[in-house]
Amino acid sequence: MDSFIDQFLDPKFFTMVLAAIAAGATVLTLATPFLASNTLSRRMKEVAFEREKIRQRERERLAAESRTALRQSPKAYMKTVVENFNLSKWVGQNEAHSMLVQAGYRGQAPYVTYLFLRMVMPVVMLILSLFYVFVVLHLDQPLMIKIGIAIGAAYFGMLSPNLFLKNKIQRRQTSIKRAFPDALDLLLICIESGMSVEAAFRKVSEEIGSQSVALAEEFTLTTAELSYLPDRRQAYENLANRTGLEGVKAVSLALQQAERYGTPLGTTMRVMAQENRDMRMAEAEKRAAGLPPKLTVPMILFFLPVLFVVILGPAAIRVMALQ
Repeated sequence: MDSFIDQFLDPKFFTMVLAAIAAGATVLTLATPFLASNTLSRRMKEVAFEREKIRQRERERLAAESRTALRQSPKAYMKTVVENFNLSKWVGQNEAHSMLVQAGYRGQAPYVTYLFLRMVMPVVMLILSLFYVFVVLHLDQPLMIKIGIAIGAAYFGMLSPNLFLKNKIQRRQTSIKRAFPDALDLLLICIESGMSVEAAFRKVSEEIGSQSVALAEEFTLTTAELSYLPDRRQAYENLANRTGLEGVKAVSLALQQAERYGTPLGTTMRVMAQENRDMRMAEAEKRAAGLPPKLTVPMILFFLPVLFVVILGPAAIRVMALQ
């Protein structure tokens, strides 16, 4: 063991070991590029396969949602109640249909359900509030206040279907608004590559589904209307009415003018894509600029008291110790 340690500590032996390690490292460094396999093609195939899986999954989901939306039929008891009470007379039919379409509900079944809920929800909320106020709570309040609470609950029940629809419309419009500039860029690429408008809308509806299912659904419907409606401009107008967004309305108007006067679609789509991208950026900047006022109250309520405790706490402890 001592001889081995002496040999290892010998400068000549130590130099030989270091030279061997350096030579081996040099050979390994020079040989690595030749021994390494080219994995670029394999990785590209894996990415393409994964992209195709994502596309297939999104197509299946869109197809399932479309089948569900198309095969809905109104419940028999809902339809009977709506017809017996003639609810379509006192509820704005056109406005209700427009709100339902913008929320993503199509067909007669959602309309009948909406009318049924507009009638039933006030009665249900009135009965529940009366039971809760008079039986469960036993409020020590005058009778008129209890009746006023019940009437307020019934009024909220009457407004709840509209509130639900407005919330649904807002979320759907937000999804469409975020993905619409990218969809316009894809439309521009498809049109400039020589595709027709119908083929471009169909291709973009397949690609944009991973980003916004609502926008993919609207483009799919627009593709069908462009293929079957006698007036193609009506398809663009229906797209604007179904979304209710100013950016989509501007694009639909530009497409109608291009269809009428024969102006180049490429130039129109490029300008509209830039405008919608600027609108999206302006909205993001507006939300960012609105953060400081919104953070003022939480700062005052939660951060400043803790900061005062941290700053003044040691001084207060020392004063109390001196006393």
